[in-house]
Amino acid sequence: MIAGLLSFFDSLAATVRDVLPILGILFGFQWLVLRRRMPNLKQLLAGFLFVLVGLALFLQGLEQALFPLGKLMAEQLTAPAFLGVGTASGADWQHYLWVYLFAAAIGFSTTIAEPALIAVAIMANQVSAGAVGVRGLRVAVAIGVAVGIALGTYRIISGTPLHYYIILGYVVVVIQTMFTPKPIIALAYDSGGVTTSTVTVPLVAALGLGLATNIPGRDPMLDGFGLIAFASLFPIMSVMAYAQLSEWYTHRANKRR
Repeated sequence: MIAGLLSFFDSLAATVRDVLPILGILFGFQWLVLRRRMPNLKQLLAGFLFVLVGLALFLQGLEQALFPLGKLMAEQLTAPAFLGVGTASGADWQHYLWVYLFAAAIGFSTTIAEPALIAVAIMANQVSAGAVGVRGLRVAVAIGVAVGIALGTYRIISGTPLHYYIILGYVVVVIQTMFTPKPIIALAYDSGGVTTSTVTVPLVAALGLGLATNIPGRDPMLDGFGLIAFASLFPIMSVMAYAQLSEWYTHRANKRR
């Protein structure tokens, strides 16, 4: 208990040091450049206090729960006894079906719960006057993350170079951009960024490092990272595909009338 409290206060002190420059910039511009008093100063200070405590608790949760959980699941899913092989070196990529399914499931579920994505989906719905559905956008992004992380785990297991996937993926994105409705393009590119946030990144990073650590012949530094790149790239494809399918469906419905 005491060790946990000490660790929390260390996280809180580190968070205060990180947030102080932000406060300095905001209040500095308000008082020195705009030369105006900060409205609702007490409310703003209380909000920053909540942010500090929340960030410290989140960092504590990462250390105690999310990082260990991701590594533990990777270790269990790659155990020779679970894979049904004599030794870990005797397994090939086909033995890791449950790893791909777990990666897809964790990618989908964490993305659906991602606060940044929820905020972007709500704003897109408001700006588009309801044309962009909140649930539809979230599901489209989550599907992209699920596919991307599953493919990224295959890359780690198979040991193939990361740049092959990234280069080919962005070629597909460029081609899709040419045929996607223009109002959706910017939203699709932003959707790739909001997925790599507070909920998704810790579990995905821990999963990648856990796989690279437990699979023979993999280097955690070379192979363990890169899953987050998949989580950023594939939602761009899925959102543009969602827009293209919606446009095709609307065009088809209009032709039948």
